[in-house]
Amino acid sequence: MIPVPGFEGRRIAVFGLGRSGLTAARALKAGGALPVLWDDSVSSRMQAEAEGFAVEDLTGADWSGFAALVLSPGAPLTHPKPHWTVDKAKAAGVEVLGDIELFARAIAALPEVERPKVVAITGTNGKSTTTALLGWVLKRAGLTVHVGGNIGIGVLALPAPTRGAVYVIEVSSYQLDLTTRFAPDVAILTNVSPDHLERHGDMEGYVAAKARLFQAQGPDGLALVGVDESWGRGIASTLASVGRHITTVSTPVHPREGGDPGLSGDTGAGHTIERLSDSGGEAKTWVPAFAGMHGIEAGNGVLKVEGEPEVELARARSLPGRHNAQNAAFAWAAARALGVTRVAAVEGLLTFPGLAHRMEHVASLGRVRFVNDSKATNADAARQALASYERSFWIAGGRAKAGGIDDLEDLFPRVVEAFLIGEAAGPFAARLGETPHRISGDMANAVKAAAEAAAATGRDEVVLLSPAAASFDQYPDFEARGEAFRAAVLALGATAASAT
Repeated sequence: MIPVPGFEGRRIAVFGLGRSGLTAARALKAGGALPVLWDDSVSSRMQAEAEGFAVEDLTGADWSGFAALVLSPGAPLTHPKPHWTVDKAKAAGVEVLGDIELFARAIAALPEVERPKVVAITGTNGKSTTTALLGWVLKRAGLTVHVGGNIGIGVLALPAPTRGAVYVIEVSSYQLDLTTRFAPDVAILTNVSPDHLERHGDMEGYVAAKARLFQAQGPDGLALVGVDESWGRGIASTLASVGRHITTVSTPVHPREGGDPGLSGDTGAGHTIERLSDSGGEAKTWVPAFAGMHGIEAGNGVLKVEGEPEVELARARSLPGRHNAQNAAFAWAAARALGVTRVAAVEGLLTFPGLAHRMEHVASLGRVRFVNDSKATNADAARQALASYERSFWIAGGRAKAGGIDDLEDLFPRVVEAFLIGEAAGPFAARLGETPHRISGDMANAVKAAAEAAAATGRDEVVLLSPAAASFDQYPDFEARGEAFRAAVLALGATAASAT
């Protein structure tokens, strides 16, 4: 646990007693604060009381006596309307914080020579894989590494800081909305595409939340920004114009994506985005990163670093596709910035085992491979998976998000047949049009039908679960959906990937 100083003897309101809220209360108490907890759930309140915390109905509390409100990232800060605790806090002049901000203040309170390094990763897609990949690379290189935040362990539940340690933290837009002093040594924005607009009001609000990752970085901080979309390029340009230490990462961009992927020009502060081309003629962009490292070009199964041999990502079984090339580029740059040698960084990338539910090869049956990409809860994420295979038997559907699968039309020719599940089955079927498809309804039927269809071709095939929709119509979360896929595949007699 990471004790949070600065609130000794002061009452702190904590609303929302899920993983981050209860952990924040423990960390505050360890730092000498007097947390006062509340949650709408009776069971959550009972758990807090069992741990000895003060539990008080905050609807009738005297808010003038609180030094801060620690708000669960699940409670809205601004949209669709502020949570009632936010209204009460603001009326009383009480600052509203989240667990990431508490972590930032705990690190900042340490003497400078004792502070660990902090790498923070956000983005619409790829942040979990990039976080886990970087953590893997750093651990393989022999560093003391703690990985958590929006992935795995809550940030304040990680081990207490020690000199020389590195924290690799995934942060969501909800968490970033609750930060003011969070200043990671390396800040990574993987990409930006429309998501969570109901919580941020519109795309402008969502982009602003993501950009908060860089707001408090000092002059020695490194910003790594994905610029395959116009929103990322805008953030990169703004950072460069004020002299921030920045490098951009880009990969081949499909013409349907927003903006010109080969945009050239001065971004300010002496950083020039240059146009590069590979043998396929697709444009990429890069800028120098920092002393000793030049441009990074990700795509076509390789990382190209000026002045160094190429890294053959095609040898990394757990990093297929353009989106994973981007993830690898970010992990590479961050690891090298932290002093990892080229040899160690390459070894880490190539040995990464991958994450469950993210382009995860779960099993094989004859010449058919089954890939679990249940984390693809929107069309942009599904695009990365579909683009990774020339052919696939695609399982899609769930609770559709705005736009459904409209933006995937250019990839429909890669779909041999689609098998549709959940609430979105009908709308997705209508959008697929003449692309072969059938409505399977549930996961078990979809897996069985897709496996039979793939096996019937007599060639190497992929059955791909990449839903392009949320899971909440049939499952509590994307993990449960992915496990249902795994169970259905294994029920067919397939051999689990770990055993191959």
